[in-house]
Amino acid sequence: MFEMIPPELMLIATTVGALGMGILAIFVRSKSAKKPASAKKIILPPLFMSTGALMFIFPFFRVAPLQIVEALAVGMLFSSVLIWTSKFEVRDGDIYLKRSKAFVFILIGLLLIRLVGKVVLSDTIDVGELGGMFWLLAFGMIVPWRLAMFMQYRKLQQKLENAVPQ
Repeated sequence: MFEMIPPELMLIATTVGALGMGILAIFVRSKSAKKPASAKKIILPPLFMSTGALMFIFPFFRVAPLQIVEALAVGMLFSSVLIWTSKFEVRDGDIYLKRSKAFVFILIGLLLIRLVGKVVLSDTIDVGELGGMFWLLAFGMIVPWRLAMFMQYRKLQQKLENAVPQ
């Protein structure tokens, strides 16, 4: 099915899609900093994203074992930058994600690196395989980042619970 679409058209469509998703993520993140954080809001995005693994049912998207390791390693490396810029603070008895001016620029930078990497690698790797690799990269980035956020959140939540007189 996917083999019938010219690779150039597929590359353009997936690049535009990635750009759109990246911009959407920036807006969602900016709005979420205005509302109190919750464990549910931290944990759900990687769970929702995990459904994307169903793409690997189709041979078009399958990735070699070494490429899996590479994509996950790059994702984990990128996640360290996100972990570094994601901090929580307590305001009015609620836990909020601290706004970071650097965060938007970091997200844009990571998005640009991914887009340039995609265009460069599309000459040597099939577009379907590349899609699988970039999904793995994104998943390898979001899971450690959200786990670190969840641990920070739980620590602050426990401090709040211990500080409240019973």
